[in-house]
Amino acid sequence: MSIAEKVMEELNCETVFSIGGIDILESTVVTWIIMAVLLLGSFLLTRNLKVRNISKRQAAVEFCVTKLEDIVTDMVGEEGRSYVPYLITVLLYIGFANLIGIFGFKPPTKDLNVTIALAVMSIILVQVASIRARGTKGWLHSFLEPVPVVVPFNILDLITRPLSLCMRLFGNVLGAFVIMELIEAVVPAVFPMIASLYFDIFDGILQAYVFVFLTSIYIKEAIETS
Repeated sequence: MSIAEKVMEELNCETVFSIGGIDILESTVVTWIIMAVLLLGSFLLTRNLKVRNISKRQAAVEFCVTKLEDIVTDMVGEEGRSYVPYLITVLLYIGFANLIGIFGFKPPTKDLNVTIALAVMSIILVQVASIRARGTKGWLHSFLEPVPVVVPFNILDLITRPLSLCMRLFGNVLGAFVIMELIEAVVPAVFPMIASLYFDIFDGILQAYVFVFLTSIYIKEAIETS
């Protein structure tokens, strides 16, 4: 099979089963698996929590949660702290989605529908943050800033931002797959294992961070310009 055929195979999201005539795609099923893992992990890690004489497990969980909160809060700012839980959830989901290929599953982020949905959700959150900070009238008036003549550009910005978010995530995940296929074709022995550590692990986590970072910046801008 050629590299082009492999890329097309990766882009093709197969239907696993149907419910009431609605096709359930592979990316949806894998997303359900990731959700189940995250929910089960959260349940197991947060059982029997204590205030005093905490266990090593609880200490490790509290350390990880605190670090994640600090990282995301630094990006979105103190005024955007109420959005931190959502941003951490997206960070964990995209991180797991990018890493799940190691276990033989096709990453959902290779499905353009998934990255579009994530981008639209993030941009809707940005607009909600702006409305909460400015009020509805202030939000509508923001499209007239700095001068009324730029209204079309401000409206276009609502489209270009989610488009940029989804294409950046989708393109980087797909690009990493193409590069890995090229490496395996040219140097099939040892180097692909080394490259996999970067493209399958580090790059997957990096793309999750970049997506959340950009969303956080947009939210911060919406809040601070109120």
